Amino acid sequence: MPFVITDPCIGTKDSACVDVCPVDCIHPRKDEPEFAQTTMLYIHPDECIDCGACVPACPVAAIYDSPDSTPASQKALIEANFVYRAGDAEAVAKAEQIVKSHEAAHADLMAVPPAERAAAHAK
Repeated sequence: MPFVITDPCIGTKDSACVDVCPVDCIHPRKDEPEFAQTTMLYIHPDECIDCGACVPACPVAAIYDSPDSTPASQKALIEANFVYRAGDAEAVAKAEQIVKSHEAAHADLMAVPPAERAAAHAK
């Protein structure tokens, strides 16, 4: 699994990363039915080609280049990215449940504005 979207995307869902992705591996896009119901965007690990175009495009620094570089406070979201599959209601629900559990477990981080949350991960 090359790239991981983490919790600064929650409350943002900015699609700048979607716009620069050459293989359309970031979901849900604004034109997909799941967009309104999901809490954040996800990178489909089987579709991602590990190009890294999404990282600098993310305005809230929510994307990490590997599970190993993902901060400890964000490790649960690796699984959320891994299980999410656009168009698969069960997979979407499972990913969203992981995100909801993450939010509940990290209320302190979730109180930080999304644009400042990536810096808070290091604390």
